[in-house]
Amino acid sequence: MDAMNTRLDRSALAALDLYTVYIGERLGFYRALAADGPATSTELSDRTGTNERLVREWLEQQAATGLLTVDDAAGAALERRYAIRDEEVPALADADHPSFTAHEAIEMVRNARSLPDVVESFRTGNAPPPLTWEPEGRAEWNRAKYLAKLGREWLPAVEPIDRRLKAVPPAKVADLACGTGWSSIAMAQAYPSIVVHGRDLDADAVATARDNAAARGLGDRVTFAVADASHPADPPYDLVTILEALHDMTRPVEVLRTAREMLAPGGSVLVADERVSDAFTADASERDRYVHGISVVACLPDAMGDPDSAMTGAVMRVDILRHYAADAGFGTVETLPVTDDDLRFYRLVP
Repeated sequence: MDAMNTRLDRSALAALDLYTVYIGERLGFYRALAADGPATSTELSDRTGTNERLVREWLEQQAATGLLTVDDAAGAALERRYAIRDEEVPALADADHPSFTAHEAIEMVRNARSLPDVVESFRTGNAPPPLTWEPEGRAEWNRAKYLAKLGREWLPAVEPIDRRLKAVPPAKVADLACGTGWSSIAMAQAYPSIVVHGRDLDADAVATARDNAAARGLGDRVTFAVADASHPADPPYDLVTILEALHDMTRPVEVLRTAREMLAPGGSVLVADERVSDAFTADASERDRYVHGISVVACLPDAMGDPDSAMTGAVMRVDILRHYAADAGFGTVETLPVTDDDLRFYRLVP
């Protein structure tokens, strides 16, 4: 009993840390400290246009929990100066750095919003209502990782795909479930002749993706449309990507079948999805525990309601992906030697 109480107490503490990180990320506190240096509560509130008393409480909590430092803990409350450590800037303040982790706080807060509806989903078997885009949009966990690795490490490690993306005539890529567009943008930046068509069901995400591509001068080669991934697009494509999305789809076999039909001769489908153990285990690794948790509170409930839903959930093991690919008509499913702690990569060939 004592051990369980201790575990739950620690979990509550971790949740509170994430909630306060959410506040700091949303209000730009970490970025302000990183850009302009240590600050008192008054200085930070002035920099960010926020309330001093609330900022003071936040700063004290951040120092108490060890996320920030304070110059003189015994000093007067309004005179203490708080700072972000240089080594913590990538995780807390630099959204373009591969180590950026503050997005986890956004993800957890967004998931918490829908928990009452998820409880009702358990009773009815229906999907909870979609979350509204506001106030924070999606937690763009993949932004920095895609920009740093997708076109620079992951795709170059897959020789047939890398060769075609560098070849003439320019390759045509379909990026299904593209979200806010960072995967499409990363591919276009790494391979300057390709054309990328991103597709996603979320109109807000697509609008954001268009803005992101335009801001990087890629509007002529990277386009986005609001579309269902299971509906055919304009073939043929040399590469179709489904990155960290297949397990969320209610009809993954239909999506894979459509992707196969979209391919040009010699083309490939690239799937990246959660890296989990090949079989269920109790007392699992921290990675498996995380994916199981996300599946319970978000991924699987969101896929319910459709009578034909595959009801995959986030824990899509290798054998499940292979089963879906075979049903969709693929002859080869290659597990790729791409190194990443969170994702496993597959190349599907008809």
